[in-house]
Amino acid sequence: MGKKAKKRQMPSAYTILFFLIILVAILTWIIPAGQYATTKAGNIIAGTYKARTSSPQGIWDVFLAPINGMVGTSETEGSISVSLFILVIGGFLGVVNKTKALDDGISSTVRKYKGKERALIPILMILFAIGGSTYGMGEETIAFYPILIPVMIGVGYDSITAISLALIGSQVGCLASTVNPFATGVASQTINISPGNGLIPRFILLIIVTGISIAYVMHYASKVKNDPSQSYVFERRQKDLKEFSMTDRTVNEKLTGKQQAVLWLFAITFIVMIVSLIPWTSLNPNWTFFESFTKWLTHVPFLGALIGKDLAPLGTWYFTEITTLFFMMSVVIMFVFRMKESEYIDAFLGGMNDFLSVAIIVAVARGIQVIMNNGYITATVLHAGENGLQSLSAGVFIVLTYIFYIPMSFLIPSTSGLAAATMGIMGPLGKFSHVDGSLVITAYQAASGLVNLVTPTSGIVMGALAIGHVNIVSWWKYMWKLVAILFVVIAVFLVVCSMFK
Repeated sequence: MGKKAKKRQMPSAYTILFFLIILVAILTWIIPAGQYATTKAGNIIAGTYKARTSSPQGIWDVFLAPINGMVGTSETEGSISVSLFILVIGGFLGVVNKTKALDDGISSTVRKYKGKERALIPILMILFAIGGSTYGMGEETIAFYPILIPVMIGVGYDSITAISLALIGSQVGCLASTVNPFATGVASQTINISPGNGLIPRFILLIIVTGISIAYVMHYASKVKNDPSQSYVFERRQKDLKEFSMTDRTVNEKLTGKQQAVLWLFAITFIVMIVSLIPWTSLNPNWTFFESFTKWLTHVPFLGALIGKDLAPLGTWYFTEITTLFFMMSVVIMFVFRMKESEYIDAFLGGMNDFLSVAIIVAVARGIQVIMNNGYITATVLHAGENGLQSLSAGVFIVLTYIFYIPMSFLIPSTSGLAAATMGIMGPLGKFSHVDGSLVITAYQAASGLVNLVTPTSGIVMGALAIGHVNIVSWWKYMWKLVAILFVVIAVFLVVCSMFK
């Protein structure tokens, strides 16, 4: 017998990104160097490109690139602010998860709607979509499948219906991320705009794609309930009825008072973050309430000093302020839940550890931009784009950007890594076609979220299917129509948005 062939594994995001750094370093030896004149804010001025002395990047530069990607250089802003935010929000989520408030909140909702499971479909999908849109909920959904699958199968649906609630719900939320720090946050910081820019269009997109997805899942669920043979996993129905029997399963009791308080604080934290990132005075110069209120508050004797003189008005916050918010609210939750100091520290550090890989990926990906900028080929690539895009309308450009990001999402499955690796080029390119950077971010998020509904390289997808004993081919048969509908709807939405400058 011959030797058993080794199964080839897909390289990790780190390896893919590092190879891209090497590739870009090689290109600095080939592509002519150049530069643009820039404004005081650092934005390039179209039509000012000129050639300059080349600056090829060597081996030391390749290994230095991820380090400079974190701390920054004179040519490239470092990712330290967004990486620290990712770590702190990880700590915040670690503390919240320690209270079991989110898990038990979903369980309590399931128990409350016992006998009205059809109503659970829109309710839970909206909750999961909000989670995906605001903080990138993904891996956390794995905990809910052991609860949802027995409930849905027990009332006449199937495992695909149950998986759809959390998987489709959370991922269409990520698709239309409003303030998701791992997608919107990283991408916005890469092109130096506030994560609040483009918030309203993304919120509208969230409503549209969530509504379509709910209708799609409910239509399928009704078909299966009326005729079980319509299920894409009908051959497993008897096994599933036996394996996922509700007889020996109990859903968690209702939330404690402390858990309810934690959920309120959790919601308030994200509401404050959203309000703080919306550039109110940019939308309307007369909307100065937060500036006036903050000025008044910080000048109240003793109270102003107690709160802090450096408090920035809501609407002007950036990563430093929202990182502080999540750190402060994690401490508030510790006191409200009456958590021991040692438990808090363990939960916060544990949560940070869960997101350490994401924070490092952002720095490694930013290393690509460091090499391009230090080799002075970024301007040359942009100049080629400027010449090629002069005849393209804003609508054509944004659809091409959306299509470009679909295969890129397969190549670099990490949403934060993809943003950090590519947004430095795609954002400025949009300006040549008069497309706002925030809309380029929306196109990238939409493409990434669409791919993450079906890609076999996603641990979220494969983990959910493994728990429900659903093979990937059955999932694709079920999902292809929804993916096609969403693809078209998103493309039309992007074109419409590009018409409004």
